[in-house]
Amino acid sequence: MIKLRLKRFGKKREASFRLVACNSTSRRDGRPLQELGFYNPRTKETRLDTEALRLRLSQGAQPTDAVRSLLEKGGILEKTIRPAQLIGKLKQEETRKSAAKESSKKIEEASSEEASSEN
Repeated sequence: MIKLRLKRFGKKREASFRLVACNSTSRRDGRPLQELGFYNPRTKETRLDTEALRLRLSQGAQPTDAVRSLLEKGGILEKTIRPAQLIGKLKQEETRKSAAKESSKKIEEASSEEASSEN
């Protein structure tokens, strides 16, 4: 299977990455089948070879999560919501609702205590 992944290069602590197509069993910095772009995380510079990327994707190449996000930002892939993201958002919404209920209960209790202490 062909994977689209990032290949690290550059100085220590000043990494840059090349977006490459390679076999899924090859090493991270091994020889790629094709170089398809460049990404510098420090300056947020991104250069993508859109024609070659579209060709590789049509051939069935699978992008890694980091590459998928770069392709979504570049407009090559449509942004898709993954099931894990949906589950996380639902859990966050539930915790917000429960926290809101608890805070409203505390406010009601405090107001009822003030009213009873005044009488």
